[in-house]
Amino acid sequence: MNGITLLLGATALFAAAYFLYGRLLERLLGVDPARPTPATTRGDGVDYVPAHPAVLFGHHFASIAGAGPIVGPIAAAYFGWGAVVAWVVLGCIFIGAVHDMVALFLSVRHEGRSIASVIETVLGRPGKILFLLFCWSTLVLVCAEFTRQVALTFVHAPAVATASLLFIALAVVFGIATNRFRLPLLPATAVFVPVMFACIWVGTKAPLDLCARFGLSAAGAQTVWTLVLLAYCFLASTLPVWLLLQPRDYLNSYLLYAMMALGFLGVLAAAPAVELDAFAGWRAPNAKGAMTPLFPFLFITIACGACSGFHSLVASGTTAKQLASERHVRPVAYGGMLLEGVLAILALVAVGTFAQADLAPKLASPGPVALFAGGLAGFCTKLGIPQQAGFTFMSLAVSAFLMTSVDTATRLARFTWQELFARGTGDDAPAPPRPAAWRRAIANMYPATGLVVALVALLLLGNPEAAKNLWNVFASANQLLAGLTLFTASLWLYKNRMAWWVTLFPMLFMLAVSSAGLWLLCTGSWKAGNPTLGVVTAILLALAAVLVLLAIVRFSQARGGRAERRGA
Repeated sequence: MNGITLLLGATALFAAAYFLYGRLLERLLGVDPARPTPATTRGDGVDYVPAHPAVLFGHHFASIAGAGPIVGPIAAAYFGWGAVVAWVVLGCIFIGAVHDMVALFLSVRHEGRSIASVIETVLGRPGKILFLLFCWSTLVLVCAEFTRQVALTFVHAPAVATASLLFIALAVVFGIATNRFRLPLLPATAVFVPVMFACIWVGTKAPLDLCARFGLSAAGAQTVWTLVLLAYCFLASTLPVWLLLQPRDYLNSYLLYAMMALGFLGVLAAAPAVELDAFAGWRAPNAKGAMTPLFPFLFITIACGACSGFHSLVASGTTAKQLASERHVRPVAYGGMLLEGVLAILALVAVGTFAQADLAPKLASPGPVALFAGGLAGFCTKLGIPQQAGFTFMSLAVSAFLMTSVDTATRLARFTWQELFARGTGDDAPAPPRPAAWRRAIANMYPATGLVVALVALLLLGNPEAAKNLWNVFASANQLLAGLTLFTASLWLYKNRMAWWVTLFPMLFMLAVSSAGLWLLCTGSWKAGNPTLGVVTAILLALAAVLVLLAIVRFSQARGGRAERRGA
């Protein structure tokens, strides 16, 4: 198989799905461009801020992508390129993009609140609390895993650390220029985007190598970067969205688009042959040499490359609060997930040149991110770009993905914690009274963010060896969250007599895959003598099981009531 055929074929299918299935979803959901959005009706200058669609797409895409569509498909490639491509293409079109679009739509129709508020309208307060606890736990895992990966990248690629810190400062200046001094977006982009790319050159000339400058070990440098990143996450969660989150994500999106464009052109120029087996069998050896079943680990390992529950938290957490018009729901949510699918296929092609027998040891070391950066850099040599320069640029782009997901996840965890202590907000709930003083104190943005940062620090620094196994736990919880979100959407659509089948079948599949994965990880963690991860997975499974049982009871009651009304 030629890499060009693989990449262009998948891209064509994604484009067709955007215009065909995406438009069908718009009609079925009743998307109304004339309907005011929460960003305009509840604008507060901090979280609810209408954004230009290009800015919002940049924020949303950069936030949802992270390392998932790169690490996941590469890590799962030992099952064969055909298995990965089939799930990425079909999963993106019929499950992942549907999940993202419905999540954004439901949040916009519920005043920009999270999916948990939608659950409250169909399952009541207990269902909302259970879902929020599950979301919050998953977000802590997201923050921990992505912070770990960024810190590792900074240790092994110091130029990336320099450029990333410069990007943060540049984003603040961009936010002030466009929001306080009203500099139009187009000229601001023309000025700041070239400066951003110049920061990459500065990074190569002045790399922040903590090991060389201060004599630290690699582990010590990783600890320092972890603390720096956690401090940054605290600021990113509490500063106004226009000052850091919006501008940083918008500027970084150009870096990510450039990475994808260079990778795309590199594949066209190099025409790499995909040497991996198309299908390695129903069981295959992973990076550690252990035989693993295709179900459920193909779907769990690919994670964000096809479907991700984290996307629903982004869509209903920050994106819905910045959506200026419902017209932007399809391009931002459905289109954003499809573009992530293109990135997943690009990542697969980057490692497809390896023979099947050579893949497992390379996955163990140097790892998926380095394989991705090295593969694309090799293709780009056909464009006249030196291998090392290409490798540095690709590594920086991946780091930008990761940091964007980390700061967004921290803000979302803060939102979730605050919503846990909010009074009833269902459609039928009366206006909530002023919360008690203790409730206001514990739900304040600063303690809420501080708690998340402290728990992430405990996970990463308290047991560094256990932290290395966070990916599979995060991925399984992430997929289960997607299943629960689709469950919520199905109940809401059923209650409102809408086309609930669009989410029903994806929901059944995602619940089956993620539950099986978490169960295997839970039992495996206890057998391997890792009680921390065993307890975490057991708690997540218990929360999901109770929530699903509650939903089944409510669903049965709703069907019984509807049947009685028809009989009367």
